[in-house]
Amino acid sequence: MSDTQSPTTYRNGGELLADILSEAGVDTVFGIISVHNLPLVEAVSSRLRFVPVRHEAAAVNAADGYARASGTLGCALTSTGTGAGNAAGSLIESLSSATSVLHVTGQIQSRYLGSGRGFIHETRDQKGMLDAVSRAAFTITEADDAAPVLRRAAALAVDAVGGPVSVEWPIDLQFAPTTDTGDGAGSVDGAALPEPVAPRVPDTGELEAALKLLSSARRPLLWLGGGATGREARDLAVHLAESWGAGVVTSNSGRGAVPEDHDLCIGNYAASPAGRGLLAEADCLLTVGTHFRSNETSDYTVEIPRLHVQVDQDAAAIGRVYPAQAGVHGDAAEVLGYLVDNRAALRSDKDWRRRVTAAREECRRRQRDGLGDHAAFADALRDILPDGSPVARDVTIASSSWGNRLLPMPTPGVNIFPRGGGIGQGLAMAIGAAAAVPDQPVVSICGDGGLAVHLGEMLTLAQENPWLVLLVFNDGGYGVLRNMQDSMGNDRTGVDLATPDFRMLAAACGLDYARISSPDEVHGVLADAVALTSAVVVEVDLAAYGDMPAPFTPPVSVPDGDEEDENDGDGEDDE
Repeated sequence: MSDTQSPTTYRNGGELLADILSEAGVDTVFGIISVHNLPLVEAVSSRLRFVPVRHEAAAVNAADGYARASGTLGCALTSTGTGAGNAAGSLIESLSSATSVLHVTGQIQSRYLGSGRGFIHETRDQKGMLDAVSRAAFTITEADDAAPVLRRAAALAVDAVGGPVSVEWPIDLQFAPTTDTGDGAGSVDGAALPEPVAPRVPDTGELEAALKLLSSARRPLLWLGGGATGREARDLAVHLAESWGAGVVTSNSGRGAVPEDHDLCIGNYAASPAGRGLLAEADCLLTVGTHFRSNETSDYTVEIPRLHVQVDQDAAAIGRVYPAQAGVHGDAAEVLGYLVDNRAALRSDKDWRRRVTAAREECRRRQRDGLGDHAAFADALRDILPDGSPVARDVTIASSSWGNRLLPMPTPGVNIFPRGGGIGQGLAMAIGAAAAVPDQPVVSICGDGGLAVHLGEMLTLAQENPWLVLLVFNDGGYGVLRNMQDSMGNDRTGVDLATPDFRMLAAACGLDYARISSPDEVHGVLADAVALTSAVVVEVDLAAYGDMPAPFTPPVSVPDGDEEDENDGDGEDDE
C-alpha cells in the first residue's frame, strides 16, 4: 500500500495479516490453530494456503524451508506460552541462518499482560524469550499498531541482514477492528520501529586497498559463504573466478554460489586434506560473506594464506576468526562487481587452474573412497533430480558426509540444511520447500533418530501430499554418536534407539513406501519414488546395505585429560 492511498479498516487483525503477507509475496503459511490465534488462522486460511503442522517447532522450520526455496518471506503462526516456547529452538536455527521468517504468535488478553495471574497460556516475559531467539521481537499493544508493526517486521526479516522476526499479538487485539494507513510508520511503547538495513555500499578506499593486495597474488582462492549467494553476487563470482583463474571453496551455506560442476569449484572441502593442501599453496584468499563456522574449519584448525582479504556486510565479522590484511565492509555484489570491473589488474599463474582442478578431483576421489557404496546415493539423486529440486537434509550421517559435499548443488536455493546443527528439523524444512516449489520434486534426507524428534510431521506429509521423497537412513539410533563412542573406546550409551517398522508406519499414515537394502537398488528405487509425483517414504536399511569403509565422525574437539583430541575424520566427511 502506498502513502497516497486511503487508510483501510479491517474487521479484525487476521484480515490485515493476510493482506500484509500477500503484499510480501507469501502464499503459504505454516502453523497450529489455537484459542490465542484463531482469527489469524481463519483469515489466512480464507485468503492463502494454511498448512496445519503438528508442532510449533515444525511451523518455523517449514516457514524457514519455504523462505530458502522461494527466496521470499516465510511465515509461521504459533500459540502463546508453551506454543511460542516450542518454536524457540527452530527460531534459533533461522537466526543462525539469517533466514527470512516472520513468526507471529498469540498472547493473552492485553489487560492481563504482566499480571502474573496464571491466565491460560500465560508465560513470564514471553517477549524476552522471543528477543533471545529472534533478530527482533515486538508486542502489538494497540489494535492500530498492528499494521506498522507487522509491515516493519516483515521488512526486517528480508533486509540485507535477514533473520527471524517475532511478533506477539494479544488475542483481544487480534479480534479488534484495525486500520492500516500503509505508511509503515509507527512505534512500539513509544520507541520508533527500527529501519530495515539496506545493502551497504563499500568505501572506495577499502576497495582500492583490497585490489592492490589481490593484484600481487598469482595463486588466488575465493571462499564464498552465505553472503555471496544472491543472484547478482553469484553471477559476478563466476565471472571473477573465470577471469582471474581463481579456485573457489565454499562454506556449507555458500554451496551453489558457483555451480558445483564448474571445474574451478572445489566446494565445501576446505577442511579436507586436499582442501588444506590447496590453501597451503595459495598465496591469497578472498573471502566473501563467510563466517568460518567451527564445523567447516575443524574447530578453526584449517590454516589460510597470510594474504587474506575479507568482505562482509557485517563489519564485526571482519577479522573475527582469521586475521585479515584488508577488510571491505559492504555488499558482496558491490565488491565483486568492482573486482570484475578491475579484473585486468588480477592475474594467476598459467598452471594454477590445472592445480585447482586437480585438487577438486582429489577431494571427491578421496571422499568416494571413504564412502564406498554410499556414494551411489549422491550419484543417483543428481542424475534423477532436476536442478531446481530442493534437497532438505537433517543432521545425520548421510547428510553430513556426502549430502553436504559430494552431492552437487547447482544453486543455493536447493541447498537446505540446519546450519545450527540441530537434529529433527529436516522433514519440516522439506515440507516448507515443497510448498514453495510445488512443480519440483523435493527430497528430505533424515536419519531414524532425527526423524523421531518430529515423527508427527509424517501426518502433515500425508495430509498435504506434496511431491516429496522422505529418504530415511535407518541404523537404529544415533549413528554419528555411536561412531564417536566406538572411536574413543567407550561403551555405547544412549545411542541405540527403538525404531518403528517404517513400512507399517507409512501404511498407517496412508503414504507410499519403498525400501533400499543394497547399492544396486539405489537408482531404480529413487527414480520410481520421484516418478510418483506425490509423498513417499523410502527407507534405507543400513544393516542390510552395509557400512561406509571409513566410519563418519564429526570434527569436534573432544577433551582427553589435559589435551584436546582434534578429530578431523580425515577431513573428508566432516560436518
